[in-house]
Amino acid sequence: MRRLSTEDLATDDLAGREQPDRAAPGFAAFERIPGGLESGLILICDHASNALPPGYGSLGLPRAELDRHIGYDIGAAGVTRMLAHRLGCPALLTRFSRLLIDPNRGEDDPTLVMRLSDGAVIPGNRHAAADEIERRLTRFHRPYHAAIDAEIDAALERGIVPAIFSMHSFTPVWRGVARPWHAAVLWDSDPRLSRELIDGLRAPGDLIVGDNEPYDGALRGDCLFRHGTLRGLAHTLLEIRQDLIAEEDGQRRWADRLAGLLPALLARPELHEVRSYGSRTGPVPPI
Repeated sequence: MRRLSTEDLATDDLAGREQPDRAAPGFAAFERIPGGLESGLILICDHASNALPPGYGSLGLPRAELDRHIGYDIGAAGVTRMLAHRLGCPALLTRFSRLLIDPNRGEDDPTLVMRLSDGAVIPGNRHAAADEIERRLTRFHRPYHAAIDAEIDAALERGIVPAIFSMHSFTPVWRGVARPWHAAVLWDSDPRLSRELIDGLRAPGDLIVGDNEPYDGALRGDCLFRHGTLRGLAHTLLEIRQDLIAEEDGQRRWADRLAGLLPALLARPELHEVRSYGSRTGPVPPI
């Protein structure tokens, strides 16, 4: 990564402190792909974009840094869009970089606004005090979550209990060590969709599928904790290795694979019942 100049840092300080009051008047926090609620499935993509709203510049980073995995989940948005169209289900995708604020973190999570990510210092976040974080929550983080809540509420009002499917991607190499998994399913305590998804992905014998690896799906306050665990909805998070979906052909293959697998899983009645399974992160309030 190139050394940032004094001019870069000065511009970046403005992005973190002065400009946001005038920033992003027309910048939408999320993208909604319409679909039939009768599908019983809502797709979400928390790290769909590496875009930054006007007024934030590049957070003081070279473009190459935003283009790698610290800026967004490479390939995840493409798979989400294709899968939504194949299944005819609604999808919600962020339109801002996770470096601005991470929608897959609770509002009190210390990694909500990262100041250092995989070796890259984020100059535009170094002065992000409580008022600036609140500003980003109000303009970007909360509207995305409100949109997910609205989609769930619309389904429930029609007597449909939806399952939530979250799409992510992970790097093929981490700190010099190659990752063997083609995909990974992350989950907390509700096994309804995750166990069946793992079995379905493994069944053809051509994939190595992680079960809560390389990450653990139990994260208090994250997106699925908020919209799945606390609401008693069946949910799962799928991570696909980024080299497999960096290009459109790979995204299409994965969308086709999932579109062939998910309808049979979603036909199971227990996926469309409100049930409380608690959380491995600690007690949760009753539903």
